[in-house]
Amino acid sequence: MHPTALQNCQQFFESYGEAIAQKAPHAKVVEIGSQDVNGSLRTYCPPQFEYVGVDFVAGKGVDLILEDPYSLPFENESVDVMLSSSCFEHSEMFWVLYLEIMRTLKPGGVFYLNVPSNGEFHRWPVDCWRFYPDSGRALVTWAKRNGMKPELLESYTSTQIGDQWNDFVAVFVKDEAHAAHYPNRILHKKTDYANGLVSGQAEFSKLSAMPEDKKKMAVIKQIIDNTIKAV
Repeated sequence: MHPTALQNCQQFFESYGEAIAQKAPHAKVVEIGSQDVNGSLRTYCPPQFEYVGVDFVAGKGVDLILEDPYSLPFENESVDVMLSSSCFEHSEMFWVLYLEIMRTLKPGGVFYLNVPSNGEFHRWPVDCWRFYPDSGRALVTWAKRNGMKPELLESYTSTQIGDQWNDFVAVFVKDEAHAAHYPNRILHKKTDYANGLVSGQAEFSKLSAMPEDKKKMAVIKQIIDNTIKAV
């Protein structure tokens, strides 16, 4: 678990935790891909919430092992919060998993998604995808084509902290009718991000045409070009 993945989840619970607790004082929180590797999202979950970690293999932080990565062992509309961090890039058909997450959420339940927007190839056991600024809206479109009505509450691309990763973060509510219950947004306070969207907002804030790794390469190239010209 890299630093921004942990920081982003902490900011999620800081922004949404109170509203979640108002709906469900002992909310059921399920993390998909919960194995504790250099840190766990469980650390930032309010202690009064019930936390269930699921993964495809046994390990620290894993309470349930999935037999089928596209079938979650939870009843319809039984979960208050779903979390997935650094997992969707390893799902061959993440869009199938997204619908399964929506199935298990209560109508006012929320889904927190964190997935790389860039970074090196890293198989666990496969590495298939990177997510870009429009990915959250695309998932909403996909769910609506399947008879659901979620709303993207917010999304952004996080700034790197000491490593190569820029994370795409998105927060969804299962039923758009419940969006007003969550008035606070991570982006109301966060400043270290790009490509921010908040529900009801048509345009991106801090729109960036490239992730930080590309920006850094552009800067390095400019330095090299200037050095060559000066010789």
